[in-house]
Amino acid sequence: PDVVKSIGTAGVRSLFIVPLYPHYAMSSYETVVVRVREEVAARMPEVATTFMPPFYREQEYIGALHESARESLAKDFDLLLFSFHGIPERHLRKSDSSGAHCLASPDCCQREHPAHATCYRHQCFATVSEFVKKANLPPDKYAVSFQSRLGREPWLKPYTDLELERLPATGVKRLLVICPAFVSDCLETLEEIAIRGRESFLAAGGESFNFIPCLNEHPRWIEFLARKVEAWVAGK
Repeated sequence: PDVVKSIGTAGVRSLFIVPLYPHYAMSSYETVVVRVREEVAARMPEVATTFMPPFYREQEYIGALHESARESLAKDFDLLLFSFHGIPERHLRKSDSSGAHCLASPDCCQREHPAHATCYRHQCFATVSEFVKKANLPPDKYAVSFQSRLGREPWLKPYTDLELERLPATGVKRLLVICPAFVSDCLETLEEIAIRGRESFLAAGGESFNFIPCLNEHPRWIEFLARKVEAWVAGK
């Protein structure tokens, strides 16, 4: 709120806002949009706002993600685990404008549908699909899971913590983990995955656990953001 107020008093008349979430979810991207709009409407209604949409499959973003993982991918590993932030399954159903597609069938995320515009699960899978094509990874070299579940209601599966305990028994001894739902490292990546996740995997019989940091200040990521800002300025 204080930042919004200072912007208004500085004579700013238009804003380009970048929610730092590659994928749409009610609990992340949508929350940012709603909250910022409320503050702008209340404090400086004369200011026009433009929000950068989710960028989960944009090739420059995928390229930055792949570049950040290149060194780790060059080493010997058994599996690359894409661990996304989890959300309750009911959030997907609530975001589904058709009310009849998301989670209604095993292949709902693979079949084209308007609901995908607000389907977090589909967008996570799309990021993985683009990444593995760029990295030329075969299907047996990667997997997807979801972390950070709370409470007893069903969240997106499979659950990362259970996968980390299960994988060593299947022959996965050398594991890479990447968390593409975040562009900056935080407690969920550093403590939950890089520390506790590593401990769980090794305790279950794993031999090596390599966490691939988020994009953070990676040059390719900064270049991607700069080009988005440039495009917005040019289109004004």
